[in-house]
Amino acid sequence: MREILGRRLQRLRDRFQSLRPDPGRSGGTSALLDAALVCATTWQWPVLPGVGRSATDGSRCACPEPDCVVPGAHPFDPGLLAATIDPRMVAWWWTNRPTAPVLMATGGPAPCAVSLPAGAAARALVRLDAQGMRLGPVVATPTRWSLMVAPYSLERLGELLYAKDHVPSSLRFHGEGGYLLLPPSAASTGGQVRWEREPRADRRPSGARGAGDIWLPEVEAVVDALVEASSGAPGGGSRLAY
Repeated sequence: MREILGRRLQRLRDRFQSLRPDPGRSGGTSALLDAALVCATTWQWPVLPGVGRSATDGSRCACPEPDCVVPGAHPFDPGLLAATIDPRMVAWWWTNRPTAPVLMATGGPAPCAVSLPAGAAARALVRLDAQGMRLGPVVATPTRWSLMVAPYSLERLGELLYAKDHVPSSLRFHGEGGYLLLPPSAASTGGQVRWEREPRADRRPSGARGAGDIWLPEVEAVVDALVEASSGAPGGGSRLAY
């Protein structure tokens, strides 16, 4: 799989060499560009560049909001609706902004995700592995991990949550109209985004239409498993502690 991706990446680099700025100015091939091209062309996940950090103050977001809660790691210009799988657009974005974070627009044809605090996520994954639960890709930041799931609608998510007696309040859902920060971007809280579980090609589940060839579990299975895993958490399982 890695060899196939490597060959595809090399062909893409050769194809877009004419679009790249002077290597002396850009510092050579961008790992972020490589990652964005794999997402867009190999996995068919629509991506766009995040706003990034201020050029004058690397601790602040480049957006106009002085108290941005996710500095650098959100859409701004272009907006979320610009997310695309067009390799020409992806190449143009990251050759001009080689340090921009990679954002995936969730929902529609792309994967969705369920995220929870990093500590709780690490414990939950150990328990889910012991139970034989098959997981898809897992994106990790220093503070939160996101478990990718097959695309779902807001209506479907609403029905799922309504049927639950309780859902851990620390869970967040990244569905239609949302986005997910992908490796190897810089995390908004410091450090770097990484794959805790890398995407793996496999037969698509019934709900994963348009999500590329990456195997993704259904949202119901993941939420059920996380709710069960939280049953022994402090507070009688009412939440997954940070």
